[in-house]
Amino acid sequence: MIIRERETPKGLLVSVCDRDVLGETFSEGDVSLTVTEEFYAGEEADEDRVVDGLARATVANLVGERCVALAIDRGFVEEGNVLEVDGTVHAQLLWLNRF
Repeated sequence: MIIRERETPKGLLVSVCDRDVLGETFSEGDVSLTVTEEFYAGEEADEDRVVDGLARATVANLVGERCVALAIDRGFVEEGNVLEVDGTVHAQLLWLNRF
């Protein structure tokens, strides 16, 4: 998995993707999802590193089977809120009034 963290005026933005989806575009009907290097490219990460990033995130974007499954397994994302697009999965995490 690949993780990138950025501090924003609204908090920590974390983007995570599976290596095999980086640079890919997925389209289905009116929905199109491009996993750009500009947004998602960062550091290689194991499960512990991804979980740590998600635990500190204010906002997170995840693309790919492995990272989304990890987020579901660790309770960051509910399976019913995962979007399936053209053979991959995408989830977003937003904490409101977290701090």
